[in-house]
Amino acid sequence: MTLFAQRPVGGKTLALSILAAVALAACGEKEAPPPQAAPAPESAQAAGPLKIGFMYVSPIGDGGWTYQHELGRQAVQAKFGDKVQTSFIESVPEGPDAERVLRDMAGQGTQLIFATSFGFQEYVQKAAGDFANVKFEHATGYKQANNVAVYDSKTFEGAYLAGIVAGGMTKTNTVGVVASVPIPEVVRNVNSFVLGAQSVNPAIQAKVVWVNEWFNPPKEAEAASSLLNGGVDVMYQNTNSPAVLKTAEERGAYAFGKDGDMSAFAPKAHLGSAVINWEPYYTKVVQDTLDGQWQGGNYWWGVKEGAMDLIKVPEIVPQEIHAKVAAAKAGLKDGSFAVWTGPIRNNQGQEVLAAGQVADDAFLRGINFFVQGIEGQVPGTP
Repeated sequence: MTLFAQRPVGGKTLALSILAAVALAACGEKEAPPPQAAPAPESAQAAGPLKIGFMYVSPIGDGGWTYQHELGRQAVQAKFGDKVQTSFIESVPEGPDAERVLRDMAGQGTQLIFATSFGFQEYVQKAAGDFANVKFEHATGYKQANNVAVYDSKTFEGAYLAGIVAGGMTKTNTVGVVASVPIPEVVRNVNSFVLGAQSVNPAIQAKVVWVNEWFNPPKEAEAASSLLNGGVDVMYQNTNSPAVLKTAEERGAYAFGKDGDMSAFAPKAHLGSAVINWEPYYTKVVQDTLDGQWQGGNYWWGVKEGAMDLIKVPEIVPQEIHAKVAAAKAGLKDGSFAVWTGPIRNNQGQEVLAAGQVADDAFLRGINFFVQGIEGQVPGTP
């Protein structure tokens, strides 16, 4: 059985070595029933701080997805101080090891666990079934339970804003995306980036290269090179490292940071970073838990809630493009604008949203097609 060491963080040291008894429980042994006693209210913290664990799919130094979750964890620790005790485990594969990590965390008395990648979904469900008193939060998933909530950021809004900039900067009228895995979340982001670019120049075409991993810098760089070799001069990404941006700088092209501020990695190529801010959601969940008010559900926050933004668009971008980005942000903030508003057609010419029709969440969460102007088709679709 594989055991994992957690990193202790915060004002108090969390016991992070994996105990033998916990390892046995994680392998399937039944824990002894607790002595008969009246349960304490959920809000009571007299026994000590609220223990919170974060499970990350890639290194915290990825500069993007995981780094932003780590900033959210740090914000929680700073805001709540001795009321909480946080820990994290990084680079956990989306496989059986994830379930062992979750069980180890729960077995050590962690009361609130954030699992921060789509591929952790089935393992969250399995662990949650055996640890009914632990609250699980799963990022980007859709399966819920009495003690499992799901949450996400509207990254497609950031992709659209980046697309506006790309539309104003491309000279070849061909943009590209290095995509991770073909799930609706990623397909939605690819499409939204292209829709943003086409809002500036309807003639824009797009190419997509899939790497089928969230974090693999060499493959991401290779995919970026392939796009550039195919005539792309501005790239977006739905991967976790700055490899695409670095490749753009090496080749004299442009690209965007994703999830975190990646401007320092390639300042000449950087056209902006579509940044997720997890702090608003994480602090709300922790406060609710401390107050005994935690609730399951499906939470999806974006520009309106301060969870998504496009930052550090450079001055080389024309001022009219800056103005278009600002207008789109303002519309997303006050609800007067929606990215997915018809007419929109797929790349087979079929209308998917009629003129004036605004996509609802069910539509957005099920996108499995490319919009007009994108070459090829989504892997796994007919």
